[in-house]
Amino acid sequence: MLRRATRILARTTPQVARGPSARALTGALRRTQPATARVLPRIVFTHVRQMSNLPEHWRIDMPALSPTMEAGTIVTWSAAEGDELGEGDLLAQIETDKATMDFEAPEVGYLAKILIPGGTPDVKLGTPVCVIVPNKEDIAAFADYKPEAAAAAPAPAAPAPEPAAPPPPAPAPVAAAPPPPAPVAAAPPPPVAAAPPAPSVGGSRILASPMARALAARKGIDLTQLQGSGPDGVIRAADIENVVPAAAAPVAAVAPTPAAPAPAAPAPVASADGAYVEIPLTGMRKAIAKRLTQSKQEVPHYYLTVDIALDELMAIRGELNKSAPSKLSVTDFLVKACSNALLDVPQVNSQWGETAIRQYANADISVAVATDTGLITPIVFGANTKGLKQINNDMADLKEKASAGKLQPHEFQGGTFTISNLGMMGVQEFTAVINPPQSAILAVGAPQKKLVPADNEKGFEVSTVMNVTLSCDHRVVDGAVGAKWLQALKGYLEKPINLLL
Repeated sequence: MLRRATRILARTTPQVARGPSARALTGALRRTQPATARVLPRIVFTHVRQMSNLPEHWRIDMPALSPTMEAGTIVTWSAAEGDELGEGDLLAQIETDKATMDFEAPEVGYLAKILIPGGTPDVKLGTPVCVIVPNKEDIAAFADYKPEAAAAAPAPAAPAPEPAAPPPPAPAPVAAAPPPPAPVAAAPPPPVAAAPPAPSVGGSRILASPMARALAARKGIDLTQLQGSGPDGVIRAADIENVVPAAAAPVAAVAPTPAAPAPAAPAPVASADGAYVEIPLTGMRKAIAKRLTQSKQEVPHYYLTVDIALDELMAIRGELNKSAPSKLSVTDFLVKACSNALLDVPQVNSQWGETAIRQYANADISVAVATDTGLITPIVFGANTKGLKQINNDMADLKEKASAGKLQPHEFQGGTFTISNLGMMGVQEFTAVINPPQSAILAVGAPQKKLVPADNEKGFEVSTVMNVTLSCDHRVVDGAVGAKWLQALKGYLEKPINLLL
């Protein structure tokens, strides 16, 4: 309401909007708004109308920038105390358990106080990190502000009790009143279907709050297909929550704002005698340790291994690469072949749930990529709907972002199946740990020249053979189902012409 009135005033009378009358109107509108604590999805900030002797302000807490985030490191502050902020302006860069993310200002105002310095590690979710005020003249009031002191501000003293009067005679017993009726739960708002496109500024920028953008990225919702319910059509978090997802291939996400490069790893600390060094754990390394330990402890793994002849694939790949501007890799063929096999045997394209097994219509293939800070699995969405060239382009873009620490959450969170290819590093065979909540992962070894039986005079021939091992979650994928999927994969890779059908 406040921002809408200010914008309307600015559009109609620009000179008045910057003068005392506008400030008076703004103040009056603010005074009509009660103090509220707003908890939006994953981002928490508290609007305080008055606390002790402090003016109106917003206290911003450490946000949850990924579904598995429990704490974060504030790499650096992009704004300084006293800076003016617009809604959506870059406020700080925060390292989560997955990547380094941009944190945008959730309110218009001025950065009055930074409570957690840049570089502070392991800041728990919900910890106050800064204070924003609506008026510049209120910045000085927060020079010595501490959230603990503010929370412990003494309440007004209660008036002294009056002298006790002589006790009245005991009243006659009264029958107990019946208990009040149980409150009736409010009906949930009807779901909102994605409809008219969202408004944009200058035909390029979608008007959406930072919380709505973060939530839309996690859910894979295209903001350009929504009509916002906020002032001037701004898309709010509530609009995203009420969207009914369409049963179709994942929509392309809005072009993300580039995130900051991942910070340098903490410096190792050498022992006094130089016998060893201790390397501090990063958020990503902690997350990898936690999730993979959980996977091995809770997921009943079993393993299936086959050899796949790649002679025809290598021949077709060589022909295609003669004229292709970007060279196709064996991994590109693997992504396509795995996606087709997942549609042929959809039980493998599933996830375990407490009450049901969720089976997916599209194959979103996660590909393990090693970075300087740890392992990450960017996703080729809808690989079953893409050709080899598009998969190659997607993989090149994702690898570049992963190496630079610029992957956005929606680019590596999710996926229905994972490929881990160590063959490019000379590893002949290995087994991989399932990436929860997925039900299977394929470990790919290096192609090797082997003698195989053949129907010729010698009775054998030299063939290029690749070893692959499928790790399966036995709760979801039975042994016969896993074997059937491997046969489908083998058929596509040994006869790659089928990938073009």
